[in-house]
Amino acid sequence: MTDQNAFPPEAPLNCELCPRLVAYRSQNRLNHPGWFNAPVPSFGDDNASLLVIGLAPGVTGANKTGRPFTGDWAGDLLYATLGKFGFSEGEYQARPDDGLVLKDAMITNAVRCVPPKNKPVGAEINTCRDYLTSRIDALPNAKVLLCLGKISHDSTLRAFDLKLKDHPFGHGSEYRLPDNRILLSSYHCSRYNTNTGRLTTAMFEDVFARANELLGR
Repeated sequence: MTDQNAFPPEAPLNCELCPRLVAYRSQNRLNHPGWFNAPVPSFGDDNASLLVIGLAPGVTGANKTGRPFTGDWAGDLLYATLGKFGFSEGEYQARPDDGLVLKDAMITNAVRCVPPKNKPVGAEINTCRDYLTSRIDALPNAKVLLCLGKISHDSTLRAFDLKLKDHPFGHGSEYRLPDNRILLSSYHCSRYNTNTGRLTTAMFEDVFARANELLGR
C-alpha cells in the first residue's frame, strides 16, 4: 500500500486527473445541471469491518444521486442484501436523502467518476487507484474487502502490488492479503448479470454470508 497522505480517501469534486472522464462529466453537467455530476464519495461507516468495492458510478445512478449504487438496479440488489445481513438501518428508497445508514460497512468504487458506456479504460482505473488505496488505508478495521466484478477485484489486487495471475477473479474467490485482510469477490450485481442469470440473488447472498462468517458476525 502507498502512503495514504499522498492522496486523500476521497477525490476532490473538481478532480481533473482523467481528461476523458472530466469531459464526460462536463457534458453531463450541461445536459443535466440538477445531477451530482462529480466524483462520487464513498458512503458508510468510518469504522467499517466490511468495505464493498464497486466499479464506477452509473450515469443515471450514483452520478445522478451522488451516493454509490443509488438509483439503479445494481443498488436495489446491493442495498437489499446489505440490509438482510445486518449492515444497514432504515429503508433504501433509491435517493440520497432516504435516511439509510450503513452499519459496520462502507461502499466505494474503484473509479470515482462515471465513465462513458460504464467502461473506464485502464489508465483511468490506474489513476483512480490512488484514491482506492487511500480509502482502504483509512479503514483500519476493514477486515473484508468485497469486490464486485473483475475490474474492482484486479484494481484492489494491484493496490496491494499482487500479481493477477496468482489471484484469478471468480465468483466467491477468496484470498488473504499481505496485511491479513481478506479479498472476497462476487460477480457484479448489474442488471445484465442478473437478467442473464449469471448472478442470482442466492449467489450474491452466499458471498455476503461468507463475509459475515469471516467477520465473526
